[in-house]
Amino acid sequence: MGMTRNQFDILSYLAEKGASATQRELASHTGKSVGTVNRTMGELTQLGWVQGGILTQAGVDALEPYRVKRLLIIAAGFGSRLVPITLNTPKPLVRVNGVRIIDTILDAATAIGITDITIVRGYLSEQFDQLLYKYPTIRFLENPVYNETNNISSAMCARYLYGGSYVCDADLIIRNPRLFQKYQYASNYLGIPVARTDDWCLKSKNGYITGTAVGGTDCHLWIGFSYWTPEDGARLAEHIRLAYEMPGGKERYWDQVPMDYFASEYKVEIRECSREDVVEIDSYRELKALDPSYAEI
Repeated sequence: MGMTRNQFDILSYLAEKGASATQRELASHTGKSVGTVNRTMGELTQLGWVQGGILTQAGVDALEPYRVKRLLIIAAGFGSRLVPITLNTPKPLVRVNGVRIIDTILDAATAIGITDITIVRGYLSEQFDQLLYKYPTIRFLENPVYNETNNISSAMCARYLYGGSYVCDADLIIRNPRLFQKYQYASNYLGIPVARTDDWCLKSKNGYITGTAVGGTDCHLWIGFSYWTPEDGARLAEHIRLAYEMPGGKERYWDQVPMDYFASEYKVEIRECSREDVVEIDSYRELKALDPSYAEI
């Protein structure tokens, strides 16, 4: 049995909290009116998913189809903008203030119980083996053409793993682990709201992505962190292949497949975050600003 978005938002919050919550607390957290919360709690109680304001086992079972099943990390690239550091170390394994970049992703994912983790690797691939000491359930996929294509070749390698998955670029520093939620209702992309940018951004209408652009106003900075429902993941497997085989397809970003090239087939939400939640290091100068120890190199 499916559930409405209101039901999902309240149930998933109760699951995260692990205790009851007042209606005002639920309204504040979900952004809904107290009246909507009151009506939805009545529905949930009638369904047996909540009792006395507490999530029941039936409620946990009802949430199961929305549980994020796996994490897919795209980590095959060279990281040319962090030269000279990346001449000997893949960018995701670079340490920032003593912590490997990719560990911030893996720690947040494993904290919510995700153990099905796949990393697509290419450049200096054998160095990623060191991750197995701390994260023994990781599996690797090899991208043999990472240096000849854009990241769509990594998506080709892993295209059957998108359903029910978080998909992350490996060079993100996750500062707010709560970006990884145990349950997701719809396919979505992280985006930082901005008044203006010259960088890659997401265009949207009524909370749904309508396309990508380089530069824009009243848009969202494009963060390489998304979630895909099982249904959308199945579509992506075929659409990634079709886009890859198109003329010039190997030069594309995989993310453009659902947001530009086959946009009519998807309804992808924007999941807003802030600059305090996640950092993408785009240059050696930015690395030095985050970790002054690199200023000596």
